[in-house]
Amino acid sequence: MPAGTYSIESLSTGDVAQRERAEFWREHIGSYQSRMGYRYARQDNFRGETVRQHTDTYQLVRFWSDEIEYSRTSRQVRQDPDENYRLLLPLGGQILLRQDDQEARLTPGTGALVTFGAPFQCLQNAATHAFILTIPAHEVNGPMNRESPLATGLDLSRGLGRVVGSVLTDLYEERDNLTDAQFNAVSDRVVELLCMLVVGDDRPDASGHLAQVEAMVRRYVREHAADPELTGAAMARALGWSLRQVQLALQHVGTTPRELIREERLRLVRDRLRCAEFAHMTINDLAYASGFSSASALSTAFRQRFGLSPREMRYGSR
Repeated sequence: MPAGTYSIESLSTGDVAQRERAEFWREHIGSYQSRMGYRYARQDNFRGETVRQHTDTYQLVRFWSDEIEYSRTSRQVRQDPDENYRLLLPLGGQILLRQDDQEARLTPGTGALVTFGAPFQCLQNAATHAFILTIPAHEVNGPMNRESPLATGLDLSRGLGRVVGSVLTDLYEERDNLTDAQFNAVSDRVVELLCMLVVGDDRPDASGHLAQVEAMVRRYVREHAADPELTGAAMARALGWSLRQVQLALQHVGTTPRELIREERLRLVRDRLRCAEFAHMTINDLAYASGFSSASALSTAFRQRFGLSPREMRYGSR
């Protein structure tokens, strides 16, 4: 993911004239949620606020508003397809949710996992404030090996459910101190726990957990390989794990943080040697721009890995 996609946006209907607030809210919610219907208890002075955190992968919104009903019809589902899921977690008030002939009354300590790929009705009272986390469909369908697992009335008051709620609260409260990778990593872990909660299994699969950690570590290293300060401890800190967790996950596939960082840096140099865009850079320049301490350190590691020097690969690629 390109750097800089993590954003935080706050909005209040108090920023516009009373008569414009209902339409303002409709346009605001419609700018980042798929097409829905809106029915207000009163339109003359509708009040609401949102705080939205998002990257290209996940979106967390904390909101409160006056009484309102949201709906999504079959026609809207066809016109504006959206297979992604929303985790709805009330913090105050009550939400009445109907989907697929099921109904749930959500209050603090409960939650629901719903899909925008099917019609629904969602009525919240005037005292409601809540979290809503948007989750890519493949992050749920893959681990659960099925599609559209509507789950209502999830118990978030104890055990694994309480952990899910606590992590979301922390993700919100630390919103100004997070990077793209950190926001995505924590969201990934929320989804992992949520899937376990939905299927009623609160016993983590150790090998599956390590595989997820490994995948996130590899993604982080690819994105930050050129950083000369990148270390195992630095990546663990950025991703919110202990160094030992990272080491165990990589050990599971026969490598170490140091070896993974070196491998990604060597791949970066190799790709740049083959790319005309970097033809103007000397080997020394490439070494420093790819996280190596010197050209000699690069050359030694490069020959060990690819069987020829950087200069030989550049010459041979022309």
